[in-house]
Formats: sequence, C-alpha cells, structure tokens
Amino acid sequence: MTSGLVSRSLSKVRAIVASATGRSREPSERQLERIRQQLRECADSVGGEVSTRQRAARLADTYLQLDDEGRHAFLRIIALEFGPDPRKIAAAHDAYQRAVGTPQQWDAEAQLRAAMRSSRIRILTQFNAIPQGVKFLVDLRADMLRFLEHDKELQALDRELGARLTAWFDVGFLELTRLTWNSPAALLEKLVQYEAVHEIQSWQDLKNRLDSDRRCYAFFHPRMPLEPLIFVEVALLDELADNVQKLLDVSAPVMDAARANTAIFYSISNTQTGLRGVSFGNFLLKRVVDDLQRDFPRLKTFATLSPIPGLVRWAGRNPEAVQAAFTEEDWKRLAAVGIADAHSPALQSLLAGDTAWHADPERCAALREPLLRVAAAYLLGPRPEAAAAPLDPVARFHLGNGARVERLNWLADTSEKGLRQSWGIMVNYLYDPDRIEDNVEAFAGRGQIDASSAVRRLRRR
Repeated sequence: MTSGLVSRSLSKVRAIVASATGRSREPSERQLERIRQQLRECADSVGGEVSTRQRAARLADTYLQLDDEGRHAFLRIIALEFGPDPRKIAAAHDAYQRAVGTPQQWDAEAQLRAAMRSSRIRILTQFNAIPQGVKFLVDLRADMLRFLEHDKELQALDRELGARLTAWFDVGFLELTRLTWNSPAALLEKLVQYEAVHEIQSWQDLKNRLDSDRRCYAFFHPRMPLEPLIFVEVALLDELADNVQKLLDVSAPVMDAARANTAIFYSISNTQTGLRGVSFGNFLLKRVVDDLQRDFPRLKTFATLSPIPGLVRWAGRNPEAVQAAFTEEDWKRLAAVGIADAHSPALQSLLAGDTAWHADPERCAALREPLLRVAAAYLLGPRPEAAAAPLDPVARFHLGNGARVERLNWLADTSEKGLRQSWGIMVNYLYDPDRIEDNVEAFAGRGQIDASSAVRRLRRR
C-alpha cells in the first residue's frame, strides 16, 4: 500500500510539472533548510523502511518541482555537505597503518573503507528504493551533467552517482527485446522521440523500419520497462548499403528476409543522457548479431551505414588538412566549376556548412574525390599508426568494438543534416567475426585502426 501511495505521489507531481510548462519554483532559504534536514534524516537512515521510502519520495517530489536554479542548489547541498569526514578518514588511515602486519589489519581496513564511504551514497540508494526511483536518478544525473559544465564542485557527486548507475545498469541485468509494429504504442512513441540519427518522419516511416526485412532491438532495465536505454535499427539486404535515403524509402519493395546475406546497422541511439559513460552499446551489437545469426543463417556480412558527424566542423578548423587532400588535377576540375583555389568563396562556403553546392551536379562530381580524401584523413588520422583516438565519436564507438573502416560512400545522406555535418558522406564499418578481437586489442593497445585498402588509398600521406 505504501509503495502505491509513493508511486501515485511521484506520478502526480510529474503530471503537475509537465502541465506547468514555463512555471518555475526557486527554493527559499527556509525550504533549503528543510531540504537539508530531510537529507540529513536520509543520510542517518532515521526511522524504518516505510519512513525511509516516504521521505525519499517527498524529496523526489520537491526536486521535480524546482526550477534549474533550485535543482542546482539541491545537488550542491548533497555534494558539499554529505561527503566523507576528512578527520575520520585520517584517523582510520593512521589506525590502518599501525595495524599493517598484525591480526587487526583486516578490521582496520574495513574501518578505513567505512570512513571513506560518504553519506551521499546512502541518500542516492534511498532514492533508488522508491517506485520509479531508478528513472528519477537517471534524470537527476542528466541535470547534473548540465550543471557540471559551470560547477566543477559537483564532480564528486557525479562520480559517485555514475558509479552507482554503472553497477545498477550492468549488462547482466539488462533485457534484450525486439521491437515490432505490435509493441505497445507508448513504446513506439519512445522510438520516435529518441531516434537520434535519422529522424522518424511519420508513422508510415516507423512502420517501414519495423517491417519484415527490418529489425529493431533495444536494451531495457527491469526497473524502467517502458524506457529503452539504447536501440539499434537493422536492415536485412543482399549487399552493402551505400545510401540511407534508399534504405529508408517507404515506397521501396520489401525484401525477402530469408534471402538476405547482409545485416546493416543504420541507426544506434542512446536514449538516456543521465547514463553517459555507462557503456553497453558493444554488448547490444554482440547480442543482436547472435540473434540475427540464429534467425537468418544466410547472413554473412554485418556492417553499419554510419554518419560522420564531426567532419565538416573539423575541416573548417583545419584548412591545411583540406588543402593537403586536393591534387593539381582536382584544382583543374574545380576551376571549371567556379572553384579556383583554396581561398575561393565557394569552397569557403562549403567548409562553413553551406549546402547549395549539392544542387550543381558538375560541382558535386568535381568535389567527390578530394572530399572523400578529407573524410579518410579525418577518420584515419595523420598516419595509420597514430596512437590518438579518432576524433569522430561514431568512429571511436565502432573501432573500439572491433570494426573495420570498410568503405566511404559519396552523397549517401543528402538530407540537410547529412550535408551540413559531412557533405553527405557516410561510412560502412564492417564487423568481421574473425577479426574483431584482434582489432579491439590493436585499437585499445596501440591506437591502430583497421581499414580497407580502398579507404587507405584515399588518405593521402
């Protein structure tokens, strides 16, 4: 009964907050002191289990009703006033040093660990115990990550909450679920809301992505059953995909999935900002590959059709790298379409993210080879043995999971977003089961990137 009351309390507050768009509530000094006292009671575990949960639910209610300034103040109280006591740590450390080598060493070690355990952990754990408490903490950390940009004093609390979430969201606790057109409507709405790579344009678009020649898989936590943590969209094809518009064309014929020999992961979306740093994307792909191989034994190729989100931005900041990718032959062809040299306004506009060039077929043809070389230089770095991690976040994810840079695809994404972030260039990362482990080791240990000979040829030395 108590659990139901707490749950209804949180749900009511969320409804009030959601309906009061634009309304804020900055805490008064009196309210801050009341919050501080409730936090002390949480830290001291005053009362029994029922009292503890009710207190945590009231604090969660209070937090949800605060504006950003109030939430920031709330988190600062936890971060700065509920850490471990330095004097107790020092005393326990001295006792441990004296006990080393004696029968009392292990007791002293336990006491040192206890002294270093902050009250923040007890408070966070009590939030975790209330209904919807896991989601509350994930959203709370999303707030904290925003505040951290300007308030580094929240770092200790963020590290502790991040460590808790990493433990609570261990991949062993997660459930892999295939989403279909028959999944609950509320869950399908989440897919539309959270899709971060290729925006879902309509219900027809969504239905197409869930058709018989498509698959969508997501990881769920048992305490967040209608909140996908990360999901991947897969197309079953008979060749390596090179154009995302064709891949997402709702009028394209549906392929017989039983004849497919290639699985293309064309969208991977993390949905919970508060779980930043909690890694389970690599486990998702491995589980999905196993599931696909079981259902479709003919599948031999597993690859992505991935964006290159930082390419244009990087090129604009590194004009020398762009110039190095252009040959004399390139400049001759470009001069014929109005781009005389590296200082040409047309080229500068393109580097700044303008997309008008895409409407000129001759200019597109002249730019193809040099811009593909720029993309190869961006993905592979100045030299193949470079120890630094790739600049591109999508590349870091896939290369860190053992993929190979297989192919660059010109004008593979001609949406406004695709043209602005990468001149429409997309990349296929190939997951070769026979090379994945070696690639992971080489990338993690030496920064070595596996790439096809075709891509390496594009990168000018």
